[in-house]
Parts: sequence; structure tokens; C-alpha cells
Amino acid sequence: MGLLEVRDLRVHYGEIEALRGVSFSIEEGAVMALLGSNGAGKSTTLRAISGLAPPSSGSILLDGQPIAGLSPRAIVRLGIAHVPEGRRVFPGLSARENIMLGASNRSAPSAAIRREADAMFELFPDIRGFADALGWTLSGGQQQMVALARGLMAKPRLLLLDEPSLGLAPVIVQAVFRIIADIHRRSATVLLVEQNAHMALKVASWGFVLESGRLALGGDPATLWSNESIRDAYLGGAQPTATA
Repeated sequence: MGLLEVRDLRVHYGEIEALRGVSFSIEEGAVMALLGSNGAGKSTTLRAISGLAPPSSGSILLDGQPIAGLSPRAIVRLGIAHVPEGRRVFPGLSARENIMLGASNRSAPSAAIRREADAMFELFPDIRGFADALGWTLSGGQQQMVALARGLMAKPRLLLLDEPSLGLAPVIVQAVFRIIADIHRRSATVLLVEQNAHMALKVASWGFVLESGRLALGGDPATLWSNESIRDAYLGGAQPTATA
């Protein structure tokens, strides 16, 4: 049994069926990439797991226990943190204050939370000098690092990352994925939704491709790249070389 089990998951937005019987599992300690074109249902999958998009049917199990239908707050307390697309940094709060909000569901003294937030600047050195800068003054890359740090403050067993490289310059994308690899080395389990398939498959141990709300293919990165039709349609064309 995996850390997370998703079974025949269906999600509707009104009359639109966004997910059509999606099933997969994630082993503890793995990084799984969820790939596909815009509108395939990737973000909806994360939203269903974190309680933001209630399933129409199917089940979501954490350590074998059902979590579908629980509130987002309850799901965070069980060990799942969601870093949403678009970063969602509070513009009028400092970087440190934004990061500290990630611990809002934990029972810990405020002084301890502040120390933990300050320790995040060691993991994210690119924002170390911006701890007291307001969210609206940060660059897109800095905001993404604040959002990642905020997610880690929940001390999650499973970290859901939705498009962490979206809208970032290539050099910042490289930095963000180095941090994701470092998060994995710290024994966190990661479910990664990402348009940049080249980068996602470099850090993932397994991947799935979503197509119109259904899983089209699953496998290790080499298997996904070896499927020419999947590669051309969803993974950006030719397989990257060893020096890419």
C-alpha cells in the first residue's frame, strides 16, 4: 500500500467532468510527476487531494485511511501540504510572515515558529536577504521560494506542488528544481504538477500523463520518454540528450 492511494477519482465542476476515473498510488519517499496539456485535470487532481475540489465519486486514502470529504485544514493536519499554482503570496506581509503562515495549523509557540521560519532561509538562500521585504516587492522567483518554504512549514509527509516553474526565467527554474530535489533528499514525498516535463522527469522517480481527465500512461521517466506519441503530444517533442 502506498502513502497515498487515489482510486477511480471523479470530479465535476457543474456539468463538466474534470476527472474521469483517475487511479494511482504514491510510495512514501517518492517524487511523482503528473504531466499533460492545459486542461487535462492536473491541478484538479491536487485540489481534490487537498480538499479544495470535493470528489464526485471515488476514494483518496492516506495510509489506508479515507480523506475525501475532509476539510482542507483537516487534511493539512494529517500531513498533506499544497503549494498552489500562482504562488498566492500575501502582498502586504513580509516574506518571513508569509512563511510563518504555513505553520498555522500546528500547535507550537510563536517563538518556535519564527525560528523555524528563519531556518527556511538556509534552505532558500536566494531569499535570505529579503526576509523583511513585503510580498508585493518580491520577484516571481522569490515569491515561488516563499511559497515552497511556506508549504514546508506545515512539516508535510506529502507535498503537492502545482506548476512551481510557471512564469519563471530559466535560471530561476533551475534553482527551483534544485530545491525540489533537496526537499526530496530530506525524505519528503512529492506529487509534482509541471508543464516543464524535461525538468519534472529529471527529479521524478515515476510519472503519469493525464489526457482529458483520464490517465493515458504511467511509468518511470525512461518509459515515458520512449513512447513517441506521448512524448510528442505532452512532453515537448524530442527526448532530451544527456547534456540538455
